[in-house]
This record gives sequence, C-alpha cells and structure tokens, in this order.
Amino acid sequence: MALHLLKLCVGCESIADLESWIEENRLLHQRLKRPYRQFHTTRMIPKRLDEILGGGSLYWVIKGFLSARQRIEAIEPFTDSDGIQRCHLVLEPVVIPVRSRPVRPFQGWRYLTENDAPPDLSQQGADLAEMPESLQRELRALGLL
Repeated sequence: MALHLLKLCVGCESIADLESWIEENRLLHQRLKRPYRQFHTTRMIPKRLDEILGGGSLYWVIKGFLSARQRIEAIEPFTDSDGIQRCHLVLEPVVIPVRSRPVRPFQGWRYLTENDAPPDLSQQGADLAEMPESLQRELRALGLL
C-alpha cells in the first residue's frame, strides 16, 4: 500500500495557479535549452522512502483545502551550498484534482496513508470535475458537497 505526503502549496490560489506555475517553469527550461524536471525542495528527508516510492503522491493543500496531487517519481537527498541536508521531491508534472476537504495549517509535510487519501475527482464523476474550483470551495464551505 502506497504512502503519500501532504504539503501546503504556499502562494497558490487554485489548482489552475499551480498548473500555470508548472507550465511557466517548463517553458523557462525550454527557452534556456535545459532538461525539465519538476521538483519540490524540502528540508526534511522522509524516512519511509520505499513506501512513498511505491506509488505515492504529493497531495497539495491550497487555500486551506486538500485539493490536488502529483505522483512522486523520485526522492533525491542532497546537501545545499550552506551544508544543510535537503531533498528534492521529483514530481510528475501532471496535477490531478482530488475530492477536496478542509485541512488545518501545518509546517513542513505530513505522511498521508492510502486509507486517508481522498479519491481523484475523475473517479467521482465528470460533473464535479468540470465544476469551477471556486464554486466547489463555496459549496463545501456551505456543507453542500
């Protein structure tokens, strides 16, 4: 059973904002003629690497709601120029919307078990997946979704 990571997507207003950021970075690398790999740098290195790399994803909390995920392709520990241990979470550059739910703020990342992970919106039906994200948030806040 896969183990996932949960992380706040600081600075993003929506899933579309996250996708836009990924595309901007991809285009920048293309202009600079550099190979593109999307990654997120984090200070702490997960101890349960094998479980995460066995099909795990990075679940993003956007504006207080667990909203989307990206599959984790690799975890690459490294030491930065200041001698501090860090790691790159190498991500598949495809953002998959999930059934949204509120999440309280936290620092760093948290483990998320397969049983606690929300289903992808594509598994919930096309109507909900096609609804604008802002409308989904409002309906969830009102307890209607």
